Amino acid sequence: MSPRGDVEALVAPGPVGLGLGLLSIGRTWGYHSEPPPPEADARRLLEYAVEAGVRCFDTAPAYGTSEERFGAFLTTLGSRREELLVATKFGEHWDAEAHTSFTDHAYDALRRSLDQSLHRLGRIDLLQVHKATAATVGAPDVVRALEYARSLGITRLGASISDVAAAEAACSVGLYSYLQFPYNTLHRTLEPVFALASRKGLQVLINRPFAMGQLLHAPDKAREVALRESLDHVLGQAFSGFVLTGTKSVDHLRQTLAAFGSRGG
Repeated sequence: MSPRGDVEALVAPGPVGLGLGLLSIGRTWGYHSEPPPPEADARRLLEYAVEAGVRCFDTAPAYGTSEERFGAFLTTLGSRREELLVATKFGEHWDAEAHTSFTDHAYDALRRSLDQSLHRLGRIDLLQVHKATAATVGAPDVVRALEYARSLGITRLGASISDVAAAEAACSVGLYSYLQFPYNTLHRTLEPVFALASRKGLQVLINRPFAMGQLLHAPDKAREVALRESLDHVLGQAFSGFVLTGTKSVDHLRQTLAAFGSRGG
């Protein structure tokens, strides 16, 4: 399976683009554990992101109301929807009553999750195994669920991993064209995955580039400086794909886009 496709060719003139992670519009998240924004503010963020040129959006069922909110927004875009890379996941699920997530990689749970995500989003451009481990990326139930996804026309498959062993296992399975993982100056343990993805021809999605906002609250640095330094660190690695900022603020997204563009993307 080719890791590149028509969407990648549309969304970024260079090998790395800036994407938007949508966890913070659906549930409490971040360095200061902030609640999601009101519906109107979430819609304003998404509208600004599309108008500003963001083309990769990453959500998940485990992100609370994120898929539902994002899916409602997608219905307003018309033909502009075709310009976007809409990514979601399955494997980690959301318990709305308990306001917590849980992991289940059994086939029936994965299939139900995918069907619900498709209902919410309309179309999925990239489906990732959430909370993927070395044991689960090639597990029979997961492979069967990925084949079900492909039968629905989802051609881009990925694994959202948190350790090098899971990345190596995902590469060996041969089904995945994307790897998503956290990377920043405070979390560098997955640095070897960049070279692995490059060797295998996989696209990369980097999450938590600002350590959930922690790096942007350094008392001895202006926010603009912290943004540039954090992005320089991530973009100093060799990879093709997207850096996902997880902000819920239009102003913060505007600053991040400016910092990203000022260094040539």
